[in-house]
Amino acid sequence: MSRGEHLLQEQHGTIKKASTFYENQMLNYLNDMMTDFITKQGMMFIATADSSGNCDSSFRAGSVGFVRVINDKTLIYPEYKGNGVMASLGNIIENPHIGLMFIDFFEHSIGLHVNGTASIIENGQLASLKMTEKLMNDIKEKEGNRPERWVIIKVDEAYIHCSKHIPKLKQMDKKIYWGTVDEKQKGGDFFKNKVKKIKNN
Repeated sequence: MSRGEHLLQEQHGTIKKASTFYENQMLNYLNDMMTDFITKQGMMFIATADSSGNCDSSFRAGSVGFVRVINDKTLIYPEYKGNGVMASLGNIIENPHIGLMFIDFFEHSIGLHVNGTASIIENGQLASLKMTEKLMNDIKEKEGNRPERWVIIKVDEAYIHCSKHIPKLKQMDKKIYWGTVDEKQKGGDFFKNKVKKIKNN
């Protein structure tokens, strides 16, 4: 909860409505239903910012359950081989605050916000985390050495994103080339940026 949102609530007369939401919908941990929801998701959106507040949003996906809940205050997700820019990870190095958005487009049309602080470990450091043997074996079996590193999130806030504007989508089969460097499979130069043009503001 930010100072800015409280100022706007006061200006626009929504303090009571917001207080009801905070009291009934916002937790500082993941309850059992949130944990179950996360384990059924195969994608999420993340938001990070650097030390100057410059924001970046990104998409993460994997096999269903690729985000693992270690306990009610901690979750982790894998970072696979990407374009080498590491914008999100770079932001985390400067500013550990992170926002995760899970949206179920296919069954319940509902979302879950998880906000917290993030840190980064290499794939070989996973054993240093206090995980159950079952969870560790699940990661070894399903992920192997595919992740290059992992992001650990300590949960500060977890709350619902309401259903009313979330579309219902149909999930289709698609061959996924995890960690590929093949330009065709990555989408090539879809936005035609290789011929760069300077645009003056």
